[in-house]
Amino acid sequence: MSVQTPKPPPLDDHLEELLRSLRLPHIRREAPEVLATAASQRWEPAEVLRVLIEAEAAGRAEAAIGIRRRRSGLPAGKTFDAWEEGASSIPAATQQALRTLEWVERGENLCVCGPSGTGKSHFAEALGHLAIEGGKTVAWHTLETLEALLRGHRADGSVAKAIAKLIRADLVILDDIGMVAVTEEAAEALFRVVDAAYEKRSLAITSNIHPSGFDELMPKTLAAATVDRLLHHAHVVVTEGSESYRLAQATEGKGVVPLS
Repeated sequence: MSVQTPKPPPLDDHLEELLRSLRLPHIRREAPEVLATAASQRWEPAEVLRVLIEAEAAGRAEAAIGIRRRRSGLPAGKTFDAWEEGASSIPAATQQALRTLEWVERGENLCVCGPSGTGKSHFAEALGHLAIEGGKTVAWHTLETLEALLRGHRADGSVAKAIAKLIRADLVILDDIGMVAVTEEAAEALFRVVDAAYEKRSLAITSNIHPSGFDELMPKTLAAATVDRLLHHAHVVVTEGSESYRLAQATEGKGVVPLS
């Protein structure tokens, strides 16, 4: 027969209301158990205070990560928890160096290019989630969402303001460039973001073609200006592989949860 641990007594109404008015929800949640433990183990008052403040700080940090993650627009799930370092053609030393995020601190760019299915998007998105966990802000976009942003703000002349707001993020990730035909507005949007972020913010771009081939996607003059700014302070990583990583996972039965 299991013995149930008695539930700690709730805080009195006055203390509960004080913590609520001071917006200390994590202390309010943890205080009953902490106070009960402190009484049974005869903690010093300073220890009680330390544990409660640490609980509030940890709770706020976790909540802030959640807010930054939601605002980033990053797809869920593609983190380093699901990343197979050994399966990637990116050298392990390069992976580890990029995961330090020192390049983001320096305002440098990252271009990950290579065939479809070689882990480009997963790696870039995982870096984005890692940056968020490290206290940084991230914005994730595709050319389609950039084009929609440009079109939506063109009518009232607020494009420059919208781009300036976008690059307030510490890291802007532009995913899957070159997968589909690029419209004039999308090409302009890409240039505007790269130009606005130049030597101010870090960009991480994934593409199935090397940036030097962007003139195949957009007008040559615009491509030249975009690539010039993009690559000036950039780390270029080329992924390789004749077989799609996604297809290999599917073949091995790892793409879905087995049916029961």
